[in-house]
Amino acid sequence: MRQAVGKTSTAQHLPHDAADTCKVTPQSTLIIGALGVVFGDIGTSPLYAFKQSIEAAGGISHETVLAILSLIIWSLLIVITFKYVMVIMQANNKGEGGTLALTALAVNCVESHSARWLVLSMGLIGASLFYGECVITPAISILSAIEGIEIATPLLKPYVIPITLVLIAALFAIERHGTATISMVFGPVMLVWFIVIAMLGLNALVNNPSVLLAFDPRYGVQFLLHHTTISMAILGAVVLTITGGEALYADMGHFGAAPISRTWLLIVLPSLLLNYLGQGALLLDDPTAITHPFYRLAPDWALFPMVGLAALATIIASQAVISGAFSIANQAVQLGYIPRIRIHHTSSDEIGQIYVSQVNLFLFLAVVALVVTFRTSDSLASAYGIAVTGTMGMVTALACLVMIRRLHWKPWLALPLFGLFFAIDLLFFGSNLLKFAHGGWFPLTVAALIFFVMMAWVHGRERLLKARWHEATPLDDFIKQLKVHTLPRVPGTAIFMVPNTKVVPLSLLHSINHYHVLHERVILMVVETTTTPYIRDEHRMQVIALDNDIHIVRLHYGFFEEPRILRVLAQLRIKEFHFKLKDVSFFIGRERITSHATGLWRTISDAIFIALHRNMLSATDYYAIPPAHVVELGGHIELPA
Repeated sequence: MRQAVGKTSTAQHLPHDAADTCKVTPQSTLIIGALGVVFGDIGTSPLYAFKQSIEAAGGISHETVLAILSLIIWSLLIVITFKYVMVIMQANNKGEGGTLALTALAVNCVESHSARWLVLSMGLIGASLFYGECVITPAISILSAIEGIEIATPLLKPYVIPITLVLIAALFAIERHGTATISMVFGPVMLVWFIVIAMLGLNALVNNPSVLLAFDPRYGVQFLLHHTTISMAILGAVVLTITGGEALYADMGHFGAAPISRTWLLIVLPSLLLNYLGQGALLLDDPTAITHPFYRLAPDWALFPMVGLAALATIIASQAVISGAFSIANQAVQLGYIPRIRIHHTSSDEIGQIYVSQVNLFLFLAVVALVVTFRTSDSLASAYGIAVTGTMGMVTALACLVMIRRLHWKPWLALPLFGLFFAIDLLFFGSNLLKFAHGGWFPLTVAALIFFVMMAWVHGRERLLKARWHEATPLDDFIKQLKVHTLPRVPGTAIFMVPNTKVVPLSLLHSINHYHVLHERVILMVVETTTTPYIRDEHRMQVIALDNDIHIVRLHYGFFEEPRILRVLAQLRIKEFHFKLKDVSFFIGRERITSHATGLWRTISDAIFIALHRNMLSATDYYAIPPAHVVELGGHIELPA
């Protein structure tokens, strides 16, 4: 398991280009950009969330509508505005947010090995649950948008599923080409979306302003206390209004905390409140509008344009979630939580524009399976919420640790505050467990499988490294032996990619055993991913000269960065050594791993790890090393019991 590198702690972990961008990018541009990337999921919740909440309450009455609206309003104010915007966003990793960024920060806040494993497990659970959410968001969002055509004419109902599947297929098909170009229109489209839903809600609100009484929290609290038998079901539906709130925290590194906060407070929150209040006012005037209160807000002539706008908005929301899944996978690779996989960079200007084919295919198949299986947004709503609230709970716990241990909040302040947040998360999570048998099992199953695979990889990798280093020759002893038993030196530079510079790599020993010579210059190169997102170039490389022309080169990368070995070679030629690329050879070990584990868990875990290790992207491809300069040396190693 990779840990932070102590010698990089004084670095300013912000790339030069990112720093320059923050200085020149206008706030208005960042706000429009945030609308298209950050707020798509939570911004399209009015399509289905209010309807589900009313139906969970069991009927339409003045009391019910005010109670549901009150719960929605205060969920948005407490969970999103107070918890995420005002508090959680302070627990950032050099400006970056998200579950894995927070986990990387929290791991360094504890000392013991068992505590680190506990914190890491919590972070991986949160990341796994995020993928459970990723498979539902495109399905429920796009499906709920297309269902609007049923209002125009029931004759179009048979075409809802086919149209939804076509849009989903198109959405995942364009991912491989990157979204740098089309993302330029995401923000303006979402701005139009929020303006339209606000105006529709305001129009209905003017006709029945009594729903403004819902700002009194007593309506929601008293309704839950007087209807205890259905209170958990109601909360399980209300939570749909805050799905996507995690994106405020996860995407803060792209836009900054201030633009995201301002976008939420000035545009998104007012638009959502107006639309929810408008739907409530509409139901009080016309209870039959419960069939689809969102679309009933629009006049008849605007129905098809609204369906089109909603489809665009939900596609944007889905694309943002998919991009988030790619980003999480990239971070997980860099931090050593999953094996190396091929990451395609679809933009030469934006580091965040990436494409991961394995993740894209997995999400596509899962989303299609959901649509075909559940067939309506009402049915999918039963599967939504468990993963979201589980992720929120993990983030709350990790953020509390970071606030106390790293940001030095007083425990008497942090513990009660985060205890309140965690109690709300637990309440929402418990209410969503009622949905388990009605579809909630799907995202939990997805999350459980991903978590199991990640834990098998992390645990197996740790044991593999121990097996490599067990009875290994210390590097200092090896250098001393060279003084006594000299080896013939041949021209050229040999670079050995290693995870540990305290022992002699097996690939070096195999090379000596086969060739009985040593290159005139030997470099042990270790790529270390820090628990911060970026490392400045001046702190990128550390060269340590040892005897017998043996050198250690430590390369430091943030978990948002891509290791670039050829660029490192160019820097080495300029600053440290004088060599020609044609005289450089990379020696990479490629072991055959076996296990004789006993016990069901260990047997399955080792089998998964060995399969992942066998099929992971080679170091040659991952580091983009020219294949003509690579020598792979095999070996055999058995995982310790």
